[in-house]
Amino acid sequence: MKEVVLALVAGLIVGILFKFLRLPIPAPPVLAGVVGIVGVYIGGLAGDWLQNFIRG
Repeated sequence: MKEVVLALVAGLIVGILFKFLRLPIPAPPVLAGVVGIVGVYIGGLAGDWLQNFIRG
């Protein structure tokens, strides 16, 4: 849980910094992009699960 909080804080700091520097944020601009990233993560977890299941 500590990693999640630290990642959120780091993301907030980066977002604020980019906004002050008038740069585009380094993240997907729409919710669909964020959902896609979550899908890639879940797919990776599912791949690990399948590999362990197949190996027995």
